[in-house]
Amino acid sequence: MQKLIDTLKSFGIEIPEDKQADVKKALSEHYKNAKEVAKTLSKVEGERDDWKERAETAEETLKGFDGIDPANVKTELATWKQKAADAEKEFNAKIYERDFDDALKTALENVNFSSPAAKRSVTADIKSAGLKLKDGKILGLNDLLEQMKQDEPDTFVDESQRQAQQQQARFATARIGHQQTPGSMTKKDIEAIKDPSERQAAIAQNIQLFQ
Repeated sequence: MQKLIDTLKSFGIEIPEDKQADVKKALSEHYKNAKEVAKTLSKVEGERDDWKERAETAEETLKGFDGIDPANVKTELATWKQKAADAEKEFNAKIYERDFDDALKTALENVNFSSPAAKRSVTADIKSAGLKLKDGKILGLNDLLEQMKQDEPDTFVDESQRQAQQQQARFATARIGHQQTPGSMTKKDIEAIKDPSERQAAIAQNIQLFQ
């Protein structure tokens, strides 16, 4: 504003010093210098361009809805939401099924079945029984297996029977090792067998030698 006062002075209009402050204040309320005008103009133009861009974007968006019934848009949106929910539900079901199968496979590792077919049958029955998986464990599985063993004993290998079969197999191997055939062992041969279970089995096979 001082520059404006000096300009007035050059034209013969001199403002008294005690009035210059009041004049500067009055002029500042009504006039701006070139820099202030340019700054204000730049801000206004920026805001104008921003709103223009927003208006153009809104206009393009609205064009995309030309000829579309709002009710149809709402219906289509609901359809896609349902598809997304169904997809997530299917995904979670597959993950649960995979985890259930892994837990069941681990749980049946120590169960002795009479045949591979018997194992497949039991596995299918367990899956259809509606048992639930929680924290990596199948709830109620042990109780169901015990019930199956009572209802279908031929499906499983009895532990005592399995041990007897293993004992017979060991005895047969021992006899082969002694190069003996059934009925050809002597009492001395049998007494020389170190393994108690094999010796008892040999005695049973040749009981006539001990009568």
